[in-house]
Amino acid sequence: MKRIILLLSFIFLFNSCEPDGYNYRVDVLPVESVVIPTEFTLGETYQITMRYYRPTNCHSAYGIYYEKDLNIRTCAVKNLVEERGNCGTLENVLVEETFNFKVTNTGNYIFKFWTGEDADGNNTFMTYDIPVN
Repeated sequence: MKRIILLLSFIFLFNSCEPDGYNYRVDVLPVESVVIPTEFTLGETYQITMRYYRPTNCHSAYGIYYEKDLNIRTCAVKNLVEERGNCGTLENVLVEETFNFKVTNTGNYIFKFWTGEDADGNNTFMTYDIPVN
């Protein structure tokens, strides 16, 4: 968990640039819902889709945060944010990010999708325990 916070801090600290006179930063956005199989087969590859809300028209897809620790996978969505004064707020714009996952181990895989922070500032997750057949 500490590694997630440390990585997020580094992303915010070191990912800015100034092309075209604008500043950019990388935001990690909470996952709203997930499409994931209920079971895996060893050696097969599966698509996993995360859905999230894009907050402004200054946000654009920038990949997926993906951390693995044994059979635990922690995932979130990254967006590049253009810092300019005229960003418009978007309401109910649900966006999808999909990645391929190849099953290489036996036993269950635990997928943790970051959903934000609770009132105390603790990270929250949607967790899926997927068996491998």
